[in-house]
Amino acid sequence: MLELRRLRLLAEFERRGSIAATAAALGYTASSVSQQLAALEREARVPLLDRTARSAELTDAGRRLARRAEEILDLVERAEAELSAHADAVTGRVVVTAFPTAAVAFAPALARSLAEHRGLTFVLRQGRPDDAIRQVRGGEADIALVDDWTGTLPDEAPPALEFFRLRRDPLVLAVPADHPLADPARPVDLRELRDEPWMAAPRGEPSREAFERLLDAAGGARPVPWEFEGLHAILSLVARGIGITAVPALALAAGDEGIAVRRIPGTELSREVHAVTRGASVRRPPVAATLRALYAAARTAWPGPPAG
Repeated sequence: MLELRRLRLLAEFERRGSIAATAAALGYTASSVSQQLAALEREARVPLLDRTARSAELTDAGRRLARRAEEILDLVERAEAELSAHADAVTGRVVVTAFPTAAVAFAPALARSLAEHRGLTFVLRQGRPDDAIRQVRGGEADIALVDDWTGTLPDEAPPALEFFRLRRDPLVLAVPADHPLADPARPVDLRELRDEPWMAAPRGEPSREAFERLLDAAGGARPVPWEFEGLHAILSLVARGIGITAVPALALAAGDEGIAVRRIPGTELSREVHAVTRGASVRRPPVAATLRALYAAARTAWPGPPAG
């Protein structure tokens, strides 16, 4: 009989590619993972890993069993979800991994919505979207909040995952409160801002790519934007009058003082915000309750600047 815990290790090994990475992801020691996979080989009665002095990789049989392991674990989770769906109380633990601006923007509404479930333990972590999706797929998290600037993320994801669109998040202009464009009656013309001290996320960040497209359409920015890690760090500098920026509207949800926010005419640059979970866990009461709370949080989070 193949043990479920060892099948989960095998599936995780296929995703991570090494015993060390599997151990780090699941909180085990490398020797423990190696021993459990060896025990699974004895249960399966075929070699599952091709080991060398420095590495290990799956055999053909190991890859086949790893694929079956994903299916088996999915069926087990679906069965557990069906059983627990009949329970009236929302109890247990739910872990959400979110990109930073969503974590800040949604946390207050989530805390209020989920407070009524006294038996629910809620954990909100911050992480990059690609890591968050891997955590959901591997069972380390129940829900991931991810942003998508391309509109293709749901189509490229593994079929075991379900995407729930929460909201559209447009790019907006943020300037110091004493900047001429802080006056909502003054039209926004990006061409007039080319020589301003622009600040942006580092190259390679999705928000930076949207930023570049915005300024390219206006003839580019001079000089090259200053780069800072983290949108909240950039906004704190804007509030101090050091420069201006263009960021997703949700980044302003914390209500930074000293900043005026304007819509950017003539652009549709935005990202989609999704909640991602395993299809097998959607009916679990704590996951279902958290998804409902996320929809409510997305509706009530900062809507963006007024028109003009």
